[in-house]
Amino acid sequence: MTLSKLVVVVAVAATSLGAQAQVAGTQPLSITVEQSNALLSGWSVKKSILGKGVYNDQNEKIGTVRDLVVAPDGSLSAAIVSAGGFLGVASHDVAVPIAALDIRQGNFYLAGATKDALKATPAFQYNKVQAPPKPKKLTGQ
Repeated sequence: MTLSKLVVVVAVAATSLGAQAQVAGTQPLSITVEQSNALLSGWSVKKSILGKGVYNDQNEKIGTVRDLVVAPDGSLSAAIVSAGGFLGVASHDVAVPIAALDIRQGNFYLAGATKDALKATPAFQYNKVQAPPKPKKLTGQ
């Protein structure tokens, strides 16, 4: 199974979950049976992807999946792979196109890559987006 097939399952589930606006009191807050079936055939990003090793064709561990980037259209565009460092300290994060990753026997593979090649790639930097305001408890209701 390729990661792009996983992306399709995640994108279908994400799209179907947000397909209709929910109005309080008129629709159930849970998902439909059809949406549930799509979710059951997908993977949990937290349990199955984040923190997992990325290997090259020689089965050498070259990095770890640190994050996934979701494009504005809801599709997965890149995996952030961390090469080097220990426990996130002095790590070198690189954006890898989702289509470049392959899944074989439950492991993620990046063909033709080495740890040195990843470290030589320009580091990924997150866009500086203003954080939303912290939630406040409503009073007087």
